[in-house]
Amino acid sequence: MQRTPDDASQVAVRRRRPDLLPFLLIAPVVIFIIGLALVPAGFTVIQSFFTVDELDPPARFSGLNNFVQLFHDPAVTSSVGNTVLYVVIGVTLSTVLAVPMAVLLQSAFRGRSFVIAILILPWALPGVVEGILWTGIFDSNGGLISSLASTLHLSTGTGVLLGQDRLLTIALIELVQVWQITPLSVLLILAALQLIPGELYEAAAIDGAGPWRSFRSVTLPLARPGIAVAMVQAVIATFNVFDQPFVLNGAASTAASLTMQTYYISFQNLNFGQGYALSLLIAVATCVVSVVVVRVVYRKVEL
Repeated sequence: MQRTPDDASQVAVRRRRPDLLPFLLIAPVVIFIIGLALVPAGFTVIQSFFTVDELDPPARFSGLNNFVQLFHDPAVTSSVGNTVLYVVIGVTLSTVLAVPMAVLLQSAFRGRSFVIAILILPWALPGVVEGILWTGIFDSNGGLISSLASTLHLSTGTGVLLGQDRLLTIALIELVQVWQITPLSVLLILAALQLIPGELYEAAAIDGAGPWRSFRSVTLPLARPGIAVAMVQAVIATFNVFDQPFVLNGAASTAASLTMQTYYISFQNLNFGQGYALSLLIAVATCVVSVVVVRVVYRKVEL
């Protein structure tokens, strides 16, 4: 049966007609991202250049005045140092712990799925819940650490762990966050390790490489993409740490983070203009550090 010219033209039109189904399927996600992320982000950028004070309306354009006042605020400058310590401790410790844990989980063994399920629990818990749990551990009156130190005759069991010494407080609070973010780092690195062909390890063994040499020459180089992604998520989490220091240390300035200062400036001082400006600075700093981490750590893997 031969096609007529009209049939051929109809087929050509159908072929030229774009398939709208893929666009319809992703449309809800695109709308969700625009409404929940891009619109608030644009609003934050614009409002950061205005004086937005609910007690002194209306909003007035102030240029860079909000940013200048932030850099002259002792509470903000102090929290910058605290946040830097959070990032350095959190990213370093979570990565150092995640790599060997992922290597141990790389090989199949009995109960591996159960171990992974247990591993995910700290990451699945909200930060507020973790802060409350660890409050009992750090409690100076009957807490686990105080009781253990008293049992071992290392102290009287009444020492205050949080809120006194700045470095100790930051280290203990970041320990709680590392407990939360390390499981995700483990899973990200483990996913990268699963892509490494077993033939590479067999070739390394034939060449006389031991476990440590195989780890340095095969595992670590090929796992760098996963390590880079894990470090980026740790950078984002530590830059935006709020729940743990707020629950464990309250409103004390000893270990206040930048996101805590954003909360204080916006909702206690009702200076939303400076709050927007500080949020913008945190977002820019997070992006810059994340890009640096990717450029330094990430390497394209070609097998």
